[in-house]
Amino acid sequence: MKKLVAGLAGVGAVLSMVMPSVALAQAAAAPEASPLTFNAGVASEYRYRGISQSRFQPALQGGADYAFSNGFYLGTWASTIKWVKDSGGKANVELDVYGGYKGEITKDVTYDVGALQYLYPSHKLGVSPNTLELYGALTHGPFTAKYSHSTTNLFGFSNSKNSGYLDLSATFDLGDGVMLTPHAGHQKVAGSVAGVSNKVFSYTDYSLSISKDYAGWVPSLTLLKTNATTGAYVAPNGKQLGRSGVVAAVKYNF
Repeated sequence: MKKLVAGLAGVGAVLSMVMPSVALAQAAAAPEASPLTFNAGVASEYRYRGISQSRFQPALQGGADYAFSNGFYLGTWASTIKWVKDSGGKANVELDVYGGYKGEITKDVTYDVGALQYLYPSHKLGVSPNTLELYGALTHGPFTAKYSHSTTNLFGFSNSKNSGYLDLSATFDLGDGVMLTPHAGHQKVAGSVAGVSNKVFSYTDYSLSISKDYAGWVPSLTLLKTNATTGAYVAPNGKQLGRSGVVAAVKYNF
């Protein structure tokens, strides 16, 4: 979110007392927030759906979003990763491109539908990790339910088209810029390879995040846990990528 800093506050206060009509005119002409926003940050590791994408190492991240006045939006986001190289490939970065539409069903219920393309440039893996998901979400007050459905293989799993992820979350405003976000999700990996079901890679993840906005700077702490099968998601050093952990991050919105 772009933050605008108003200068000459003291002078403005004096003018508003002497010439209130001028002050009102200036307030009416104040520029609206830009539909184009950016974010950049760093995290102690990159976790996605509870699984470490950076082998528990720090990650650089950033993105951009454009919100049209009619409800449509476009965006992109990127992060450094390690799992593709750990799988024998060459990609160092995940690049996401997405677009969709947000609307209102009733005063208290909104929806969000769209598509998200995950890209891993120059991955060199036998089965492409590039993944396209369609998603739909409903929000009522602080609560959101979202379902994402893959129309391609899921992140390099063979024969895994039509996998799905159900995400249940809430966002509670505790005041003074502090947000508390509990989450639970279930990743279903569809299909089978050589007669063996991909179900072994399915799992449920949980997280609890707390963050605070300091004029665009947003530090956060997230507690994570999954019930991923031992051996399903493993780093080259043998560590379980879905193990419980804490992720510290800071992001700047502008």
